[in-house]
Amino acid sequence: MTTDDVLDRYVTYLKANRGLSDNTIKGYRDDVSSCLTILRGRGVEDLRETTIDDLRGWMAVESRDHARSTMARKVVSVRSFFSWAFLHGVIGSDPAAALMTPKVGVTLPTVLTEAQAARLMDSADEQAVRATGEGDGRRAAVALRDAAMLEMLYATGIRVGELVGIDVDDVDFSTRTVRVTGKGDKQRVVPFGAPAARALASWLHDGRPVMAAADGTAAMFVGMRGQRVDRRIVREVVHRQAGQAGVPDIGPHALRHSAATHMLDGGADLREVQEMLGHASLGTTQRYTHVSIEQLKSRYRQAFPRA
Repeated sequence: MTTDDVLDRYVTYLKANRGLSDNTIKGYRDDVSSCLTILRGRGVEDLRETTIDDLRGWMAVESRDHARSTMARKVVSVRSFFSWAFLHGVIGSDPAAALMTPKVGVTLPTVLTEAQAARLMDSADEQAVRATGEGDGRRAAVALRDAAMLEMLYATGIRVGELVGIDVDDVDFSTRTVRVTGKGDKQRVVPFGAPAARALASWLHDGRPVMAAADGTAAMFVGMRGQRVDRRIVREVVHRQAGQAGVPDIGPHALRHSAATHMLDGGADLREVQEMLGHASLGTTQRYTHVSIEQLKSRYRQAFPRA
């Protein structure tokens, strides 16, 4: 059995047993495939011949072109692959068991201040109102969509992939909640506030009918061709709107970070924020407590006479 055949079996196992998203599985496959290619270049054609020194050699080659955070992810992928191969009898021992994951420094996520976030939302809403008043139906529809997407990203803290996956029927205006499908196809219900509800209602009533394809689409947010909007478009919208509002240049994920931080600043419980964001681990959510502390220290230094 070739190494490629073993990799195919591993990917089949991941799809059937791990509940991972397609993107995550593709990441595992790409990481392991890159490792196996480098091992073959070092003369390792049979997985059973792989040693810890071979894997350290692979790390040395990969680390020339990749950051520590990327290498940490690659090591996790490769360790998982060799562990599976050992447990399923493909190899007699696990050479990756002693492979150390590179230490990665804690990087605090980029967030807007509450004032900057308000300025961004207000700017998008004002552009939608202005475009609607000018009478250009197509332009107004795009502005209404962009404002609604921004409001939803910030109000819910959902990922950009979750936003574009929302269908019209996923939104319940009576309870102001939206059902989203996150990583591993796990669904959760997330609340949103009155400003997001108003923006969403305006888009549904005045914007979406102008842009939606004639054959009908279930998607809440659509692009210029009337089909489900692409993630790339959402990213472009966020960057453009940030520039027009005069706030720091950010992407959709920074709005997710901002929403989490502002909720914690406002007194939200850490586990409530974890559930809202769809984090599997509470440790992931705890990063935002560090952001809140850093902001508190900054405000302290600015405001306290003896800081």
